[in-house]
Amino acid sequence: MAVDAASLSLHPDDRPRVDLEHLPFTLDAGFGAAARLGLIVLATDGTVEQEFHRILAQLPDVALFQSRIWNDAAITPETLKAMEARIPDCAKVLLPGSDLDCVAYGCTSASMVIGPERVRDLVLRARAPKTATNPALAALAAFQALGMQRIALLTPYLRSVNRMLRDFFQSRGIQVPVMGSFNEGDDPTVARIDAASLRAAAERLAGEPDVDGLFVSCTSMRLVEAVEDIEAAVGKPVTSSNHALAWHALRLSGVETALPRLGALFRCGLD
Repeated sequence: MAVDAASLSLHPDDRPRVDLEHLPFTLDAGFGAAARLGLIVLATDGTVEQEFHRILAQLPDVALFQSRIWNDAAITPETLKAMEARIPDCAKVLLPGSDLDCVAYGCTSASMVIGPERVRDLVLRARAPKTATNPALAALAAFQALGMQRIALLTPYLRSVNRMLRDFFQSRGIQVPVMGSFNEGDDPTVARIDAASLRAAAERLAGEPDVDGLFVSCTSMRLVEAVEDIEAAVGKPVTSSNHALAWHALRLSGVETALPRLGALFRCGLD
């Protein structure tokens, strides 16, 4: 049977029996009582969020809020540089009107192509969190905390990007006598490189005698679950883009908790 729309309208006498407004309430700290982190994720990245969540699962009072930035799946210096103009808008949509302790931009190679200080400043001006970081700045801070001055560098990138990374680190006083790459230019494919492949490559490179640690570059590479086992096998500190980025964001936000099963870095503070 058809219902007359007019019969559905409320009249003054049709109010609910109980209709309370302006109920009293109090406020707590909400999600992220210890720290509130923002994370700008590449559109093609299927890894960084998952690794952050695995780490932050041990810190229930730390909250993570994410936005995504458009990027080309092909990783070249030109496609990386193109992200510079998109960073401010992606920072602005991270919980506008609310305080964030740190915003992390999640691309290692783009941070180096654009310049890590430039990326940090773009985020700070657009969103005004208390602090900001990116994998390039986080890696340098991690190397200092771990005493790594001569690193083995493992990447998924093509040769042109690999050369740029090595030049960047050496310009910052970090020697790179040992390098290895999967030479894969497609970001979604990189996210599917399995744990056994990563571990075999990591142990091969870190086992070289003239390095004092290993850095696994690219936020699409999965390291967090294996880091402590690799360190035990090679007897040297190991970190990665995501591993260092999460640590740096936490330490910049004042979270100093040492976390188990996450390797030597998560027992370190900022130097």
